[in-house]
Amino acid sequence: MADIRALILNCTLKRSPARSSSEVLGREVLDALGEQGVTGELIRVVDHDVRFGVSTDEGHGDAWPQIRAKLMAAQILVIATPIWLGQPSSVCKMVLERLDAELSETDDQGRLLTYGKVAAVAVVGNEDGAHHTIGQVQQALNEVGFTCPAAGATYWVGEALHKTDYIDARPKPDTTGRATKALALNSAHLARLLAEQPYPPPDARDAAVDPAQRSG
Repeated sequence: MADIRALILNCTLKRSPARSSSEVLGREVLDALGEQGVTGELIRVVDHDVRFGVSTDEGHGDAWPQIRAKLMAAQILVIATPIWLGQPSSVCKMVLERLDAELSETDDQGRLLTYGKVAAVAVVGNEDGAHHTIGQVQQALNEVGFTCPAAGATYWVGEALHKTDYIDARPKPDTTGRATKALALNSAHLARLLAEQPYPPPDARDAAVDPAQRSG
């Protein structure tokens, strides 16, 4: 079985050591992945000087290249984000913007470097917006080359107008726990499949098409 490593990017707005519900859920995902034999780490993005931009390195002390190196060494990426105004956090959106640069990064066979990497999402917040946030983040990650597994998201939202955060929720809801375990199981499974059977390069896909069926 292929050795699989995960990177959890916590996109909270709060710098350490402030308490973070998205960090709690992110670490629960990391623990669940550990039960599937996956090792990894969690990074709170806002603790690092990540610059705005759409390149792999914005220079001037930009911390993204170091985070990106860990991402490239991992087979699973999990974005953990809170919901604000029904949207992913601004930190999450900044991370997605930085990942836009991966559309220009390819291997010697023309494949995006993110091909073969699995992406999942963990969301916390009050009231509504979890499905919308998951949809936004998964679509963006898939567009830049990541593969999203079945049941590749977990979330928790509190009741409308309540101020309880996931970090303080007692007892933790079984529904979120089951979703977290499914995310971990399917992400690890898919990552191992892709490690053993990588996506074909673009030339191979073109060659697989019958010339008689090609338009033009």
